[in-house]
Amino acid sequence: MPNLPAKTGNAAVAAFLDKVASLPAVAVAPGRAGRLLFAIDATASRQPSWDRACHLQAEMFHAVRDTGGLAVSLAYFRGHGEFAATPFLTSAEELARRMAGVTCLGGHTQVVRTLRHALAQTKQDRVNALILIGDAFEEEVDEACHLAGECGLRGLPLFCFLEGQHPVAANAFRQMAKLSGGAFAPFDAASATALRDLLRAVAVYAAGGRRALARLTSPAARGIAGQLPAPA
Repeated sequence: MPNLPAKTGNAAVAAFLDKVASLPAVAVAPGRAGRLLFAIDATASRQPSWDRACHLQAEMFHAVRDTGGLAVSLAYFRGHGEFAATPFLTSAEELARRMAGVTCLGGHTQVVRTLRHALAQTKQDRVNALILIGDAFEEEVDEACHLAGECGLRGLPLFCFLEGQHPVAANAFRQMAKLSGGAFAPFDAASATALRDLLRAVAVYAAGGRRALARLTSPAARGIAGQLPAPA
């Protein structure tokens, strides 16, 4: 299990955070759908949450009907080094169909691989936000945080949502979110409403930026907005 630093208080990290915070706020070109990478841990313990996400993902599309639309790529990892990602889809029905065909399998987390994929995607065509949902972290936190910082420099904030209260994962998820200019939130596996509100908030942000997010009044939306770095 990796040894995680308790906080990101050293001078180098502080300087890096200042650099991320000075970047322009995310904005979506008029008439262009926001691009969202929806990354979910599909290892063995995740099946109930995967099923829940299948039912809730349509909320992301519904939330942005008046904001410019949304294109979502589903990414997941499971089993022995298996990682997959769909094209960017604009249909909730098609995304649900693809999610329904996935069964969770035992294996280690692949957050680092997910972040490398996200960086490759946004280098090709801007990705406005990444949602990461999981309940564990079994990798080197330094490498993950470095990649999260690279995402931040490219204007790709990470919204890291942790199911449960695993302390190692919570520390890693929180640091990745901060370094990227995104937000962290834990949620209860028994509360579909909490996850729904988190997904809606990030979808609105990806499609319409800060102004659209500011119009949401849910505690989840306010909690996310309160963690975003101040715009330059």
